[in-house]
This record gives sequence, C-alpha cells and structure tokens, in this order.
Amino acid sequence: MVATHSTSTSALAAQLSTAESLCAQRGKRLTPIRRKVLEILLTEHRSVKAYELLDLIRDVQPGAAPPTVYRALDFLVEEGLVHRLDAINAWAACMDAAGEPHDLLVVCTQCGAVAELSDPALTRILEERVAEAGFSLSEHETELRALCGKCRKRETHAH
Repeated sequence: MVATHSTSTSALAAQLSTAESLCAQRGKRLTPIRRKVLEILLTEHRSVKAYELLDLIRDVQPGAAPPTVYRALDFLVEEGLVHRLDAINAWAACMDAAGEPHDLLVVCTQCGAVAELSDPALTRILEERVAEAGFSLSEHETELRALCGKCRKRETHAH
C-alpha cells in the first residue's frame, strides 16, 4: 500500500512540475491557488463540480471564494491543464497535459469519471457530418456522455 501511495505522490509531483513548466514556457504563472485547484483535480481522478471544489479548497484555504475558484479554473482550462465538461457542469484535470491533445472526452454521467481519447480520423468524420448539417464544431474537444464500466455494472445489478 505504501508503494502505491509514494508512486501516486511522485506521479502527482511530476504532473504539477509539468504544469509549472508549461506555464513558464508560455510566460504564465501557476499561482498557489491555481496550483491547488489543479492538485485537487489531479488527486480526485474524476470530474468535480465547482462548489465541491470550493469545499475541498476551503479545507486548505478557509477564505476561498467562488470567483477565485472560477478564475483559477478559467486559467487552467485556457492553458489546457483542465477540461471543462459541459455535459455534467464540472471540471477534470488533463492527466497528460504535455502529451497529444485530446479530441474526445468520454464522461460518465453518474460518477463523473472521464476518459481522454484522441482519434483524429473520427474527429474529421464528425466535423464533416457537422459541416454537412450546416454547422462547425465550436470546441476542439467533443464530449460523449456515457456510463463507465463500474456504473454500468451497478445499474445492471440494481435491476
């Protein structure tokens, strides 16, 4: 159990270090509140709603206010470190911010789990179909609402 914890701690440290580096390369600053928001999202390994995030931050910074959290989230989304999930009105950390961009996000509508996928061929097909309908995609990521395996199993066992 200890090895898993230290591995996840080192992985978290590496992800935060990558975020710091990416911001520095872009001439941006990962302020303490931005860093804390990102750290919480990375630690949660799932999507988190803004007020839940605010409660988690208040454990560390009792005076944190909603505008502070929203500004931090806006910055992190803009820098590609966090995904804004409109399907469930929540946010999730990008688990490999320095890697390839993700064009598909699969979001569990029950538990908030998120899978980050990259499938440029599928995205091109989606763009073509959307264009045929007279539209153009407004985001570089497409969200798909789904049930993760755990929730699907729970739902099957409940019936």
